Amino acid sequence: MTQMLKVAMPKGRIYRQASRLFRDAGLPVPDDADDSRKLIIEVPEAGMQFIMAKPVDVPTYVEYGVADVGVVGKDVLMEENRDVYELLDLGIARCRMSVIALPDWKPVLYPRVATKYPSLASRYFRAKGQQVEVIRLNGSIELAPLIGLADRIVDMVETGQTLRENGLVELETMFSITSRLIANRVSYRMKNEAIQALCDRLQPHIRTEERE
Repeated sequence: MTQMLKVAMPKGRIYRQASRLFRDAGLPVPDDADDSRKLIIEVPEAGMQFIMAKPVDVPTYVEYGVADVGVVGKDVLMEENRDVYELLDLGIARCRMSVIALPDWKPVLYPRVATKYPSLASRYFRAKGQQVEVIRLNGSIELAPLIGLADRIVDMVETGQTLRENGLVELETMFSITSRLIANRVSYRMKNEAIQALCDRLQPHIRTEERE
């Protein structure tokens, strides 16, 4: 690749899986960057600069062009609704978005739903013709039904272990989630060769089973 690509990469589980995918594709991405305090990591031999970001900020960095491409979960992409190109389903960090409650949950007249994803949850219930009050929380969403803050919650589920430990059940699965490669619209034109080369290298190594 002749053009340096700036890549916004989320810290945590997605980075660990994404970096493995990049290495499988022959791109020398460090596997320990997630443990580093460095926020910008240069990988000149791959023609890339990695911007280590909070997952929710990745689409913002890409939309505003400070990153050419980024790796982000479909959940964040749907919640943030940023003006970016979605290029590839990377098939990593698989989980699902679900509606969750206590087993004895009963419909009420003015239901409250707690979630980290207020826009996504509002759209979902509106499409089902249900009026709900959506309460935004930033962490420990599972607490909301336990302490009476909300009747139901909308949250990501990977194994369901946390739900079981707190006596909660999934009422319905909203959609499955994987991480996506996204691109800035201007970068996609100006650095098309480099971005397409990245896609071409990643594509053969993407697992396709359980694709949304």
